[in-house]
Amino acid sequence: MHTHPVLHLPWRILVGTAGALIILAGLLMMVAPGPGVAAVILGLVVLSTEFLWARKVVRPAQIWFHRAERFGMRLRAEAMRRYRARRELRRKRLAG
Repeated sequence: MHTHPVLHLPWRILVGTAGALIILAGLLMMVAPGPGVAAVILGLVVLSTEFLWARKVVRPAQIWFHRAERFGMRLRAEAMRRYRARRELRRKRLAG
């Protein structure tokens, strides 16, 4: 869509409208039952595909999520290491 000059503006309008509707639905879900914060973040992610200001808003959340993912992977690796060590210890007790 970015290479075609005629479709560039309609595409940006479509993405902007879709992102704004998702954000509005998220704001509504903050009052009513539903995943309001997740919908607002999703709307900002949709907007960030076309608009620089939304990319700047979403960037700190992306950094936080990447850090949380790395932390979770470290926790999982440590838990698996401990599990394997306990399993090996149990195997040695049964064999010996």
